[in-house]
Amino acid sequence: MNLDEAIKRVRSDMGLSQEALARELHVGFTSVNRWENGHTKPNQIARHALIKLCKENNIEPGLIEIIEKIR
Repeated sequence: MNLDEAIKRVRSDMGLSQEALARELHVGFTSVNRWENGHTKPNQIARHALIKLCKENNIEPGLIEIIEKIR
């Protein structure tokens, strides 16, 4: 599974729209859209916020591992 697919899956598992996930992570909607389309990757701050959100919502550990491996 690619990073873009993992982010889509996380968002879907939490029942959030791209806009709602963006609000949770304090980023713009376009950032989430670009991540999910594979155009960009989350920066370090957004990555840590996404990992924290995943852990708080008991998201599948395999998805968290994919997000943690972002370089």
